Amino acid sequence: MNKKIFISGLLISTAIFVSCSQITKHPSFPYKAAEKQSLSYEPNVYGAYLSGRIAHLRKDFNNAAKYYQVAFDKDPSTPKLIDQLYLLLASQGKIDEAYKYAQKAIEQNTNNNFAHMLIATKQLHDGQHSLSIKNFNNIDEPIYISLVVPMLNTWNYAGLNNHKKAFSELEKIKNQDGLLPIYTLHKAMLHDFLGQNREAAEIYHQILTDKNSELSVRMLEIITNFYVRTGQKDKALAIMDTTINNHALDSLLTNLRLRLKKADKNSTKPILSSAQVGAAEALFTIASTFRYDDIIDIAHMFTALAVYMNPQYSTAKVLMADIYEVREMYNEANNLYDSINPKDIAYYAAQFKKARNLIKQEDYENAEQLLKKLNKDYDDLQIYMELGDILRINNRFNEAIKYYDKAIAKTKNPVNLWVLYYAKGVSQERAGLWDDAENTLLKAYKIKQHYLVLNHLGYSWIRQKQNIDEAFDMIVNAYNQAPFDPSINDSLGFALYNLGYYAMSIPYLERAAELFPSSAIISSHLGDAYWFAHRKNEAKFQWQHALKLKDDSGELNIDDTKNKIENGLISEPTLTYNKEKIEETIKKIKKQNHSRRL
Repeated sequence: MNKKIFISGLLISTAIFVSCSQITKHPSFPYKAAEKQSLSYEPNVYGAYLSGRIAHLRKDFNNAAKYYQVAFDKDPSTPKLIDQLYLLLASQGKIDEAYKYAQKAIEQNTNNNFAHMLIATKQLHDGQHSLSIKNFNNIDEPIYISLVVPMLNTWNYAGLNNHKKAFSELEKIKNQDGLLPIYTLHKAMLHDFLGQNREAAEIYHQILTDKNSELSVRMLEIITNFYVRTGQKDKALAIMDTTINNHALDSLLTNLRLRLKKADKNSTKPILSSAQVGAAEALFTIASTFRYDDIIDIAHMFTALAVYMNPQYSTAKVLMADIYEVREMYNEANNLYDSINPKDIAYYAAQFKKARNLIKQEDYENAEQLLKKLNKDYDDLQIYMELGDILRINNRFNEAIKYYDKAIAKTKNPVNLWVLYYAKGVSQERAGLWDDAENTLLKAYKIKQHYLVLNHLGYSWIRQKQNIDEAFDMIVNAYNQAPFDPSINDSLGFALYNLGYYAMSIPYLERAAELFPSSAIISSHLGDAYWFAHRKNEAKFQWQHALKLKDDSGELNIDDTKNKIENGLISEPTLTYNKEKIEETIKKIKKQNHSRRL
């Protein structure tokens, strides 16, 4: 199988969905979300379509579909509109609704193979296997015929208890380039579903012993479920012991092992309990195969179909939520995470990802509450790190330090400790514990000379008026690693200013202010440099501007700033340093093209 050709073929049938959903820049229309705007009024066709288009561009797929439905009901003769409608509904997992419009699309001869796909998928879901096979066979796109149709018809025939035809359909993908692992896995699952345990065991063993085979959590879940049901629980646990050793921090694998330990042969139900569950695995396989090709729409559509086919399919829900996150649709992702059963092995991972989404949305209060709730049942390093970060961001530094200490105590890999030491050191400094902060930051520095550590320690030393030569070298090193970081530009400009290189400091401080215009302390630093560079009006403007901004650094002294505006700066900064060393370090500053934007 030529993967690029396959992607192109699938994109043809979802082209309208792609053309709308991937636009991220759009005019500022006077659009309001569904909860703030009612659809009870009667807009004209164009008005409803335009509103739907705006909602579509804003990734509000639910509202977009509602407006498109209004437009279509008023003018059902627009092929492009109906294609947009069933594709959008399908992307939300509303396959029953999408099915109706896909039928109308076929009646209008829009000739979109995905419409046939939707109809056949719903029929498979409803157990109408013969009708589903007929509609899958109506698809004339070679790319569908080479993979999608045979994989799904395999499970249609399995549902009809036609074993021979089921295996015959699956054989169609065996010899295609790159599809042998997929064929092998689904052949094993088909044997498993049909109760052919000897054949299933043989292929599962082959998959487990193949050094080139990449075992997903879902594959392990299916294979170990088979072993428990067939009285081979020890083998299932042995597999997990080997895997856990390689994935010590993977909560999914840990939870799967805990569930296996409690499992009983007689009470364990098969995962592959119906043809629909098998079909969901096929759809998920297609989705996950193309998830990593930056063609997110293919994965989106097929994952939605997988979840529809098996509403309890937590792995598919996690992938779907991940796709929503890529699209910055965090509420939709969180709704999916909340739909996962607390007894499912993916529950903790889903809730943790939800907490991270809340952090991205700056809903720190609910993120903190959720993480603390999870912490009652899970003693996890990641929870402590996230709680530390939330508390640090919200200036609760002493509390943050305690959680960073818990994370440090649980960290097994010393290479990763620098991040925690850095975060803890920043919190200690902001809590007024400079001596402790210095020691902690030096621990981070000894592990990894990352630009964040170099910048913070160097900047702090300049502020403390100590270790000036070493501090300046650290800041220059940090700048050379990350020249477009606003904080590092500020640190370099601040250091040069304090060393008396006023004119030299200004471009870096101006760059910092350009990159981070809402920073009060950067504006203050720039004002100081302007003053001694004989640009006094600009200096006062920057100081006045600093007072208007929120100071997240905790460094801005409001009274001193007001005094500077009134009286200017009288004394130049004085630091003790080795001028020769400083001059040599200045030469190390890499020249940058400051026209670049982040």
